[in-house]
Amino acid sequence: MTHESYLSAWQQSQELAESMQPLIGKLYRNQGVETCVYARPLLNASTIDILKAHRVVRRHEGQPLPVSQSYPVLKALSEMELAPASIDLGKLAVRYWKEHQDESGLAEFLKAELAPALNSNADAKPTDVVLYGFGRIGRLLARLLIERAGSNNGMRLRGIVVRGSGDDLEKRASLLRRDSVHGPFNGSIEVDAENNAIIANGTYIQVIYANSPEEIDYTQYGIHDALVVDNTGKWRDEAGLGLHLKAKGAAKVLLTAPGKGDIKNIVFGVNDHMIDAEDRIMSAASCTTNAITPVLKAVSDTYGVKNGHVETVHSYTNDQNLIDNYHKGDRRGRSAALNMVLTSTGAASAVAKALPELKGKLTGNAIRVPTPNVSMAVLNLNLEKATTAEELNDYLLQVSLDSPLHNQIDFSTSSELVSTDMVGSRFAGIVDSLATIVDGDRAVLYVWYDNEFGYSCQVVRVMQKMAGIELMDLPARG
Repeated sequence: MTHESYLSAWQQSQELAESMQPLIGKLYRNQGVETCVYARPLLNASTIDILKAHRVVRRHEGQPLPVSQSYPVLKALSEMELAPASIDLGKLAVRYWKEHQDESGLAEFLKAELAPALNSNADAKPTDVVLYGFGRIGRLLARLLIERAGSNNGMRLRGIVVRGSGDDLEKRASLLRRDSVHGPFNGSIEVDAENNAIIANGTYIQVIYANSPEEIDYTQYGIHDALVVDNTGKWRDEAGLGLHLKAKGAAKVLLTAPGKGDIKNIVFGVNDHMIDAEDRIMSAASCTTNAITPVLKAVSDTYGVKNGHVETVHSYTNDQNLIDNYHKGDRRGRSAALNMVLTSTGAASAVAKALPELKGKLTGNAIRVPTPNVSMAVLNLNLEKATTAEELNDYLLQVSLDSPLHNQIDFSTSSELVSTDMVGSRFAGIVDSLATIVDGDRAVLYVWYDNEFGYSCQVVRVMQKMAGIELMDLPARG
């Protein structure tokens, strides 16, 4: 190909990707349909992100998916009456064009593949959501909820609760608007100082100042039967989290940290079947537990796990000191920005709450390192069945595409991958396949994870389940 032909081909793909953006948005806003390409979400994606998602298909199919093949599929989707669902545009396009030469059979193909989402009228009232605490996770949850706002979205962000007297509204809004790790907010943010509210991309968010959960009356703000997401970590048992349920207008509570006692710790994709409609207090476990449990489940299901050790290389958190100072925890008083800090993690033992078959089989430790985000878990496992690195990687690649864990496990084949490449990943964990080591029945797996954003995506999935939202995952796995 000549220089001009390369450029022309790129511009044609770019124009098609640009044409896809309004169709993607309309499908979500009007019908509650979320589209993706091989698990890469397309909602609010840039033109370049859409093109990059199409290139990921090469990892599974041997060649990238041409936008010229996915665009007609998306256009046909936009003309259908569909129930809220998660639809993988990439899988539909690959399946269709393997068997067809033109678009003449596309309508019938889509009717067959998407039959469960046809002629279904979902008109449920959306669930009000309140974020109690507005730190790192709270603000990322706000971003995720705002980007999903639409007439058919089953959850709507109605309020955030923070401590204080009400004189810091501009600063709260500024922290939502700008983020040193995750970049600027994608849209417009205004402040209604008179009514203590933030308006983000048209979403009106009441800012409520309170020092304890039970003193709040959410109903005075028009908030009813709310799902309260506690991001503070101050209360982790049923008695403490139960204070939220004493607030007028609150119905359920989700903790974004490991829960204590009999509270169910949910890792979405692994044990979300444990969520019952009558459950009022739940935990979304920890970022590390969410990162490692799906991979451990996949390995355990096929190869079995005798025992193992989990070593977490974790970015520093707000719990540590910026410079040396007193801290009640061992070593955590030393400067987070200057030191690797050996500390403990409960993630290995917490896995058993989501995956009981691994109870007592894992040990764990953690090293906090001087990076602000993205962590890695090293899984050193003794398997019940011998295998090879190639076989194990092939299996995990398939799991990442075509299994109930395809939204939790991502898979990389890059030899140049470093931590900042995972900032913004929506997966719970990313298997670094080139680092996999296998010697008979001993395996070492390296799993990256965005301990802020990837975890927040998992929290949103738990929130949806608690709100009674279960999107159909289409097309059916092949």
